[in-house]
Amino acid sequence: EVQLVESGGGVVQPGGSLRLTCVASGFDLRTDDMSWVRQAPGKGPEWVSSINTISTATYYAESVKGRFTISRNNSKNSVYLQMNNLKPEDTALYYCAKGHGPAVAKRRSMWGQGIQVTVSS
Repeated sequence: EVQLVESGGGVVQPGGSLRLTCVASGFDLRTDDMSWVRQAPGKGPEWVSSINTISTATYYAESVKGRFTISRNNSKNSVYLQMNNLKPEDTALYYCAKGHGPAVAKRRSMWGQGIQVTVSS
């Protein structure tokens, strides 16, 4: 059974940082591109970032480019999202997702259970 478990969320002030971690099980992480998706209250899912299997290519939504960094450690079955200079509009449930690109935002079956990130003063 594929499982993706996110951690590292919380409440942070604007301008602060958080690092999300996703631990994967039930499949070989080395064979899949991975992504992060988020969903803000009252809004649809939004693709945030993707990384290829060997970490040689990363992709970001314009809304987070220059502030967020995606990475992975296949030996630890883990994917990360470093979030810096957080803004109130980054407040959302963040999901780790199996797959690549904006299309993963439409495939909820490929997501973890989600972790809340709240940016507020």
